Amino acid sequence: MAKRMGGLAKAARRKLRKRAGVVETRRRKEFTYRGYTMEEMKAMTLDEIVELLPARSRRSFVRGIDGERLTFVEKLRANGTEDAVRTHCRDVPILPDFVGKKVAVHNGKEFVNVEIKPEMIGHFLGEFAMTRKVVSHSGPGVGATRSSKFMPLK
Repeated sequence: MAKRMGGLAKAARRKLRKRAGVVETRRRKEFTYRGYTMEEMKAMTLDEIVELLPARSRRSFVRGIDGERLTFVEKLRANGTEDAVRTHCRDVPILPDFVGKKVAVHNGKEFVNVEIKPEMIGHFLGEFAMTRKVVSHSGPGVGATRSSKFMPLK
């Protein structure tokens, strides 16, 4: 009985030490893109945002966006967060205005739902809707190879 009591006290002390060592609240680091917060980026004009984007994304805006992509961008800006906007435009760079919205991007077979997060700014929509999937083959069938003749059938 005495041994048990000592064990309980020891366990209680261990729990107290453990609680004291744990950080009570984890601070979530505020997202910044090239030194700008989301609020600052949403207040910027399109030209200022384009200057911050990587070279490939910036080039697509500098050369001009065609009508199909422009209508998609306008539709996405006007849309709320509840419904996904369906699109075949995989080559639209993600802007700060898109953050929090849902987009259904076509991957060649079906529409893949993508929720846009701040870390995706500057990337293209198509990067988040994979067009190929991993193929996992099963074992060889009967008659597939010379050695499969001698495989035991279950």
